[in-house]
Amino acid sequence: MGCRVRQTISRLGLCILMTLGLTSFSAFAQDTLADPAGSGVLVSAVQWLQGTLLGTLATVVAVIAVAAVGFLMLTGRINWRYGATVILGCFILFGAASIVAGIQSTATLGN
Repeated sequence: MGCRVRQTISRLGLCILMTLGLTSFSAFAQDTLADPAGSGVLVSAVQWLQGTLLGTLATVVAVIAVAAVGFLMLTGRINWRYGATVILGCFILFGAASIVAGIQSTATLGN
């Protein structure tokens, strides 16, 4: 019984920690995360790459992946855990900007 209580407390703590980590304080991050001088070309190139990978290309690939996994699950040819992993990967892909903003905001709070 004691082990279950510890597990529940650790899961609750993890959920609270993740919630605090994903809370974004964008005003804080904007003041402290300025681009260095002369990095305009690199920043533009990386922003173009981000827009390309998170735009239509990522949406099309995610739709095809989820549809394929859904079809394989429907026919009983795939493990449910693998299917859940694909869907979780899509959440991480499209939530990457929010996840990074949360990490940056907690890093700036520590300083």
